[in-house]
Amino acid sequence: MISLAGRDILHGWGKFVLTGAGLGLLIGVTLTMAGVYRGMVDDAHALLNNSGADLWLVQKDTQGPYAEASSIRDDVVHSVLGMEGVARAANVTYFTMQVLQGGDEVRAMVVGFEPGQPGAPDHLVAGRHLTRSHYEAVADVKTGFQLGETIRIRRHDYTVVGLTRRMVSSGGDPMVFIAMQDAQDAQFLKDNDAILNDRVRTAANPALNRPGVPGLLEAVQAAQSSSHSVNAVLVQVQDGVAPEQVAQGLRRWKHLQVFTREGMEEILVAKLIATSAKQIGMFLVILAIVSAAIVAFIIYTMTLGKIREIAVLKLIGTRNRTIAGMILQQALGLGLIGFVVGKIAATFWAPVFPKYVLLESGDALTGLGVTMLICALASTLAIRAALKVDPAEAIGG
Repeated sequence: MISLAGRDILHGWGKFVLTGAGLGLLIGVTLTMAGVYRGMVDDAHALLNNSGADLWLVQKDTQGPYAEASSIRDDVVHSVLGMEGVARAANVTYFTMQVLQGGDEVRAMVVGFEPGQPGAPDHLVAGRHLTRSHYEAVADVKTGFQLGETIRIRRHDYTVVGLTRRMVSSGGDPMVFIAMQDAQDAQFLKDNDAILNDRVRTAANPALNRPGVPGLLEAVQAAQSSSHSVNAVLVQVQDGVAPEQVAQGLRRWKHLQVFTREGMEEILVAKLIATSAKQIGMFLVILAIVSAAIVAFIIYTMTLGKIREIAVLKLIGTRNRTIAGMILQQALGLGLIGFVVGKIAATFWAPVFPKYVLLESGDALTGLGVTMLICALASTLAIRAALKVDPAEAIGG
């Protein structure tokens, strides 16, 4: 039996391959969109893993420190350390800003941490950890900074002494780690002009210059020149102790919000990136519809171009099932070429994509199955047109 699909592909292989390549680019974009979502989830998990925390202690009635703003006093950590079941606890601050690298700006999450405590970078790929309490930084390699370079954060310059990798925020921004006191000053402390203005306004307040309250004015001015706030306290529980058990005690006695690892994952994955996940899902549906339309149009056009050949096959007694199988093979071949091109394209451009793209083999297998299904469904229009061909057309002009 002559393979009409094979002969037609060989006769017009250039058009067939170019069509498959165009379809492959669409499939590559589809795989990339799925990889972007996987990357967002992986970024969230990396953030939680890199923190080294079992519990997050934040401002009450907030979902901080990653999804919402949170501010608590930095002396809370001392009483937390005295709680039963707590192994280690440390203050931490997080804020995102444009840090200066020479004349360029880099979007980064600045982390204030206590060396050797939860929240500190757990691995370096170059350089060393912080040894000074001021003006040193450890940066993720994604920031583009090199050892010895200077980072401008707010009013001060910081020297990069160490480099780390895959230390990112839930949004994929690379992290820059600086000492806790530097981070508190950068995030919470006002600039010199604002402090001076507040002092002038405070000194002019009659209520703070009462003779019967000595030192009140000086105390207020000192408070304006210092910061004692942090975004969260990261807690590690003792071995064998359930994190939820410690969390209940902290909620009861500290009157603050406490999240376990499961609760923080729900915030970052189920809530923080929920809108992005819906948008990506809509793009995947649109791309699937466009791909199906392209395959249906191409296969239908190619089928109409060989109506006479199909009529001859019917005239010599070829069954409809055989003719339908030939058209289906052609559609599946087009889909297979498209998937191979798409997978190769996605693999090549994923590393240079602005967002982290995580291409998983499971998604690739699912994509292959969906592609074959779409091509099979798209071929039904051409199959219906072929089955309606009158064998008499093989004799006609």
